[in-house]
Amino acid sequence: MKKIIAALCLAFPAAPIVAATTAAPAVLKADQQLQQRMAELGLKPTSVANAPVPGLLQVFTDRGLFFASSDGQYLIQGEVFDLKNKVHVNEEVMKPMRLAGINKMTPSAIEFKAKNEKFVVTVFTDTDCGYCRKLHSEIQDYLDAGISIHYLAYPRGGENSQTFSTLESIWCSKDKQGAMSKAKGGSEVSVAKCDNNVAAQYHLGQSFGISGTPAIVLPDGSLIPGYQPAAALAATLTQLAKR
Repeated sequence: MKKIIAALCLAFPAAPIVAATTAAPAVLKADQQLQQRMAELGLKPTSVANAPVPGLLQVFTDRGLFFASSDGQYLIQGEVFDLKNKVHVNEEVMKPMRLAGINKMTPSAIEFKAKNEKFVVTVFTDTDCGYCRKLHSEIQDYLDAGISIHYLAYPRGGENSQTFSTLESIWCSKDKQGAMSKAKGGSEVSVAKCDNNVAAQYHLGQSFGISGTPAIVLPDGSLIPGYQPAAALAATLTQLAKR
């Protein structure tokens, strides 16, 4: 099944879909029911609207996207594909949500800016993640390819982990870039305290449905779950810019 889903994700290029967002009475009624039922599951719905799939609602939560029956009784978690139009519904629904969240968080991102910038990507990162370290060890390759990197924090172990504390120290450091490079190189970072939004960045990643790092968000809101070499990422971004 995972192979089938992966194949569908690759086979279906990005294509616009139109979803009704008007809060009809039926949606409002289902919203009230969902709020209660999802709260029992430890989920917090942030918005409910008609989905592109007839008879379903799309429910954005603090833990990602879900679909629900119109009466609010059934909850669905998983990938949805429009076979006729060859659209990965989850991705198309999530793109604008990701962009809106990232635009609000960008001012607090740690930026590694390309001298001849062609593209900007946002990378949710963890200092103890092997592929996060690999990506960062090749940071110059990305910059040389014209790709600026905006880092946001995503401590996989959660808010009580040592990684969370390390990320806070990085974001509170006077030299954030240097602290990030030091941590990604396996060295300890000096403890620093300040008002920061590392937790907010982590929660944003959770709301995108991110569960691993690195997670790369492209300029159109698409998500690449995992590491991608600079040359491959540049090719992806170039192709995206042509659409």
